[in-house]
Amino acid sequence: MERLKNFINGEFATPAEGKYLDKIAPSTGEKIYELPDSTEVDVVQAVKAAQGAFEGWADTPIAERSRIMSRVADLIDLKRDELALAEAIDVGKPLELAKSLDMNRAALNFRFFAAALLNKTEMATDMDGDAINYTLRQPIGVAGLIAPWNLPLYLMSWKIAPAIACGNTVVCKPSEWTSKTCFLLAPLLNEAGVPKGVVNFIFGKGDPVGSYLVKHPGVPLISFTGGTATGEKIQTMAAPYVKKVSMELGGKNATLVMKDVDIAKVVPQIARASFLNSGEICLCGSKILVQEDIYEEFCKQLAAHVDQLVVGDPVDSKTFMGPLVSKQHYDKVLSLLDLAKKEGGKVIAGGARPDLGGAMKNGYFLRPTLIKDLTNCSEIHQTEIFGPVVTINSFKYPHEAVKWANNSPYGLSASVWTKSLTTAHKVAADLKVGTVWINTWLKRDLRVPFGGQKASGIGREGGAHSFDFYTETKTVCVQLGGV
Repeated sequence: MERLKNFINGEFATPAEGKYLDKIAPSTGEKIYELPDSTEVDVVQAVKAAQGAFEGWADTPIAERSRIMSRVADLIDLKRDELALAEAIDVGKPLELAKSLDMNRAALNFRFFAAALLNKTEMATDMDGDAINYTLRQPIGVAGLIAPWNLPLYLMSWKIAPAIACGNTVVCKPSEWTSKTCFLLAPLLNEAGVPKGVVNFIFGKGDPVGSYLVKHPGVPLISFTGGTATGEKIQTMAAPYVKKVSMELGGKNATLVMKDVDIAKVVPQIARASFLNSGEICLCGSKILVQEDIYEEFCKQLAAHVDQLVVGDPVDSKTFMGPLVSKQHYDKVLSLLDLAKKEGGKVIAGGARPDLGGAMKNGYFLRPTLIKDLTNCSEIHQTEIFGPVVTINSFKYPHEAVKWANNSPYGLSASVWTKSLTTAHKVAADLKVGTVWINTWLKRDLRVPFGGQKASGIGREGGAHSFDFYTETKTVCVQLGGV
């Protein structure tokens, strides 16, 4: 049985207490490897390594940092098939999705920030010839990076790349449910020439590993992507140390469909936005709102399309949707599905486990599910399900749909589908979310800010906003004319 190891100071290391956790494959329910059950001791070692590497890395010329990061991107591309297969088995996502989405984005994250590093500029102001001010953006130190289980390498690289581009060193805590691709990334970092201690991986449970990383006094910055409840705990733990914190948290994202759309054209796109990666993407549209003029026909066509989606083995090229990530998460989603039924929801597609048999008979599979006609005040419309269970309701006027969409503790994203630019822009302006897509979904530009409102997070990352977060800004004022 394979055992993963922590990656500290450029070398693999067994956990200090010699304990391990079982990793269960979501498609089969069987154990496939073990990962370190790390403790505070392991975190201390990793932080010490990162602190020791900080000064040298911060002083490394930006052209050299950029060259090394570009090499990391090239190596991810070279190892794409191996990394994608590991991700597919670990998460339960379709192999083709892991190749096209996760690995493409992981490589792009390093390549983008390697290029952006060479093109960043600073500000200078002239005080009427009397003095000049200029700004310096300087690395902060050791960054604690905590990524979720749904897009493991995609989101960890989204954090590592800007952090080290700015000259920081990092200690990374992947999810204990999906650790394999970060483990596989470690030797690629060495091969690319990333100095020892610049990037460290500690595997294990959120408590104690994540908790101690957040509370460690030698880690002045925390970037976290995950659930809102965990984010609240992190904010509380980080507050006494006055740490710089960025958090992208949960979402209950609305999909607003206006009566002027071509139903047959948008149905496949909305189904993708609802159920990609088994609905285990924080940006998935889990609350579909359709204008009443087309509501019944839209429901009919969407349900028919969803019923045709192939659920099964992640490595089968025909599979659209694999299993949920774990038994724990599977049981949670099923309990919320039961709650939706008790609240009066009508299941019009899915709602049951597919009969797969064979090696997949014990996997955590659920057919993509559509639930119709729940009331706006139902608990399901306020709860992040994070799985393939989506509600669909009607509205009469666009402002009613906006009100319904905004009636949520979350504010991460939304999508608007309409032929009317006037309607699209008005609705986008009124939605209380961090990102609005118009006639598309999950189209990401790394140059633009990304983050959520309300319970969906604090701060923005992406492009210049990432450079802002991973640096401290210093203003220098120079009096002209000498002393």
